[in-house]
Amino acid sequence: MLPLLLLAPLFLRLPGAGGAQTPNATSEGCQIIHPPWEGGIRYRGLTRDQVKAINFLPVDYEIEYVCRGEREVVGPKVRKCLANGSWTDMDTPSRCVRICSKSYLTLENGKVFLTGGDLPALDGARVDFRCDPDFHLVGSSRSICSQGQWSTPKPHCQVNRTPHSERRAVYIGALFPMSGGWPGGQACQPAVEMALEDVNSRRDILPDYELKLIHHDSKCDPGQATKYLYELLYNDPIKIILMPGCSSVSTLVAEAARMWNLIVLSYGSSSPALSNRQRFPTFFRTHPSATLHNPTRVKLFEKWGWKKIATIQQTTEVFTSTLDDLEERVKEAGIEITFRQSFFSDPAVPVKNLKRQDARIIVGLFYETEARKVFCEVYKERLFGKKYVWFLIGWYADNWFKIYDPSINCTVDEMTQAVEGHITTEIVMLNPANTRSISNMTSQEFVEKLTKRLKRHPEETGGFQEAPLAYDAIWALALALNKTSGGGGRSGVRLEDFNYNNQTITDQIYRAMNSSSFEGVSGHVVFDASGSRMAWTLIEQLQGGSYKKIGYYDSTKDDLSWSKMDKWIGGSPPADQTLVIKTFRFLSQKLFISVSVLSSLGIVLAVVCLSFNIYNSHVRYIQNSQPNLNNLTAVGCSLALAAVFPLGLDGYHIGRNQFPFVCQARLWLLGLGFSLGYGSMFTKIWWVHTVFTKKEEKKEWRKTLEPWKLYATVGLLVGMDVLTLAIWQIVDPLHRTIETFAKEEPKEDIDVSILPQLEHCSSKKMNTWLGIFYGYKGLLLLLGIFLAYETKSVSTEKINDHRAVGMAIYNVAVLCLITAPVTMILSSQQDAAFAFASLAIVFSSYITLVVLFVPKMRRLITRGEWQSEAQDTMKTGSSTNNNEEEKSRLLEKENRELEKIIAEKEERVSELRHQLQSRQQLRSRRHPPTPPEPSGGLPRGPPEPPDRLSCDGSRVHLLYK
Repeated sequence: MLPLLLLAPLFLRLPGAGGAQTPNATSEGCQIIHPPWEGGIRYRGLTRDQVKAINFLPVDYEIEYVCRGEREVVGPKVRKCLANGSWTDMDTPSRCVRICSKSYLTLENGKVFLTGGDLPALDGARVDFRCDPDFHLVGSSRSICSQGQWSTPKPHCQVNRTPHSERRAVYIGALFPMSGGWPGGQACQPAVEMALEDVNSRRDILPDYELKLIHHDSKCDPGQATKYLYELLYNDPIKIILMPGCSSVSTLVAEAARMWNLIVLSYGSSSPALSNRQRFPTFFRTHPSATLHNPTRVKLFEKWGWKKIATIQQTTEVFTSTLDDLEERVKEAGIEITFRQSFFSDPAVPVKNLKRQDARIIVGLFYETEARKVFCEVYKERLFGKKYVWFLIGWYADNWFKIYDPSINCTVDEMTQAVEGHITTEIVMLNPANTRSISNMTSQEFVEKLTKRLKRHPEETGGFQEAPLAYDAIWALALALNKTSGGGGRSGVRLEDFNYNNQTITDQIYRAMNSSSFEGVSGHVVFDASGSRMAWTLIEQLQGGSYKKIGYYDSTKDDLSWSKMDKWIGGSPPADQTLVIKTFRFLSQKLFISVSVLSSLGIVLAVVCLSFNIYNSHVRYIQNSQPNLNNLTAVGCSLALAAVFPLGLDGYHIGRNQFPFVCQARLWLLGLGFSLGYGSMFTKIWWVHTVFTKKEEKKEWRKTLEPWKLYATVGLLVGMDVLTLAIWQIVDPLHRTIETFAKEEPKEDIDVSILPQLEHCSSKKMNTWLGIFYGYKGLLLLLGIFLAYETKSVSTEKINDHRAVGMAIYNVAVLCLITAPVTMILSSQQDAAFAFASLAIVFSSYITLVVLFVPKMRRLITRGEWQSEAQDTMKTGSSTNNNEEEKSRLLEKENRELEKIIAEKEERVSELRHQLQSRQQLRSRRHPPTPPEPSGGLPRGPPEPPDRLSCDGSRVHLLYK
């Protein structure tokens, strides 16, 4: 082929279309020629547009004729441009003519003679057919090719058969399940009988033998099959092969057959366990293994994006081994079998379990009779519809769900609803291509012939789909026996010499069966190393009560042929599980705003109280209440109230990264707020209890109170909290955790499930830290309550508001002791927990501020004490004078009280003196005066009264002067 670049200079010199042309001008090359009818010309190195733009081709350029369809070029196929401007071989035209099928040029067991033409066979060619010795021709001996068609059908050479009366019988022992779990014998037995008739009528297959059938009804029951197997083996005549159907029966027969040197050929066994050559060394089957469904199922799972499936199976070996194989395959594909259920006879409980486990994509492995039971329960549990997809075996009868079954209590309509939309995978058991098989029948002709033979409608006949496999099983057997016997008795073994001890004939039949390869009505028949049939898989879907083909799958090539005819109740394939939507439970914004307003007002109140206390700190009444401690209480209440804001912040307001900071803010604000607010009150009440509950030891303490000791106590409490919180934050910081609740169904009819979640502040050792924190604070609260109770009757001017402090401690302690455990119990209810905790903070802060500061405000306002003190301060000019005046006023008041007491005492003394004089006068009347003593002294009188009776007012005045 000349490169286009070499031709380009010449093309540039060629005239365009319609220009003057000189055919013999050698400088211009050769003129383009027209292609033949039904053909074309291939111009090497030129595009179609370039060919249209030129009229001449250069010297030595070659063109090639090509034909369309079933045609061949007659005449020169390649022409070359000569130097004289002409093409080679122009005297012989090139034509495209039809050719006849090349299959007529060969004849099995014969010869073909072609006359009137060369290969390939063209119009006018004639073929003559001749058969080899011992064969005779069936059909026309001559055929003529005309316009691509042979005049007569192709004949074949058939062996000269022995007359029926002289043929030797070869017996086949068969077990057909006419009832039971799979009543496949209803259609397979007629198909086998039809195959025997076709085989026995052929002269080229087993010409000296006639195949005969001895059969029994196994009912798909191993026990029943055992009985009939015994009869087949121990009763004459000898059977050369056994043909069981139904996997459970085939397992029994195949395991026993090796002891009798018998080949077993099954037409309806799908159990993967039968592929075990060590256990079943002489077993073959035209029905592929059930594991052939599994690659198709996995392919469909991947096509629709399903990663989670569930299974339910009947407890039999065939389904158990199939499911084991499926489990391995889906695991390799990254698919999970989330739930696996099995049943023996009653599927009610397993179906309920599937519903409970939210199974969506369900693979069902069971026989047809059990399938009706399963789907009756499926209807009751509502395990069907747009949310569910069932995968079933495709070898049930087409109307299996409509067949009357006394073992279920569901109507046909209910069953139809339950099975709608399910997917079936089945082996391609009928050749989809309408080509002729070895029996010279097409698949459609076979179906028509079998349908006429059946006694009832095909849809109501069990095993109708497997009938082609049974038909081809007889042909596989006949061809193997024919190969074993030497194809007509010319050579090989004598089949009539077979007995149960003759392993030689068995081995030859085995080798012939193992090498089988032919076109049957079910497709190409060939066995793999385990004796199982290799085939395609058909995928169907039940749409509107009837099965529709939606695809084919070739597992050997991993080729999925999809027709895009699948239909779904919901419009699209469902999800493999309920779509779980995670939603966070956020705090009610109305509640948050309401509590925030209360907290804000409380902070304003705390600021007002703090300002009032600082402004009036010079007032004596305020000074006697330890104003600095009250200031700390107000600050502590403000911090506690400020903790309400981060306490109400969640994912609605902040991002995930900010959550740990909010958690720390909650902890520090509450901790420091409690330490400052409650700690200052606890310090007051603790000092009052320490000083005034012991009368003698603490007399000196009552006279003077050093404030730094109080501040040191508060500092100690705050320091302990700061240290604890710092260690907690460093060692085990708070972080965001998620609490998950039970799934909830949405109100709308959508295939989703709501998974509520709640955010919490937590740490790894949360319970340990809370135990330390709550234990320490709880003891402090209890101790505060005890101290407040002990000092309720104490009165002191050093701390004039300790009773109010005690009342505040009562309220704070009670609220805290109730709130802490209740909040932990209600932690999963965000609104209730927040309301309880925040309102406890708000109320305790409000109560503390009101109890401590409002009475002081009221006293100063009602008595006007701050005004008089202010005036006194202006007059004296110093706070020291203020204190002196106060002391003077107190002393004057005390002096007035003492004077009143003295007046009462003087009045009592006068009364006693008067009584004494009266007694002396009475005594002098009764006793006269005594004479003087001899010594001349004065007479002795009565003893003088005690000093207390002779005291006078001057001494009393001196005592209080």
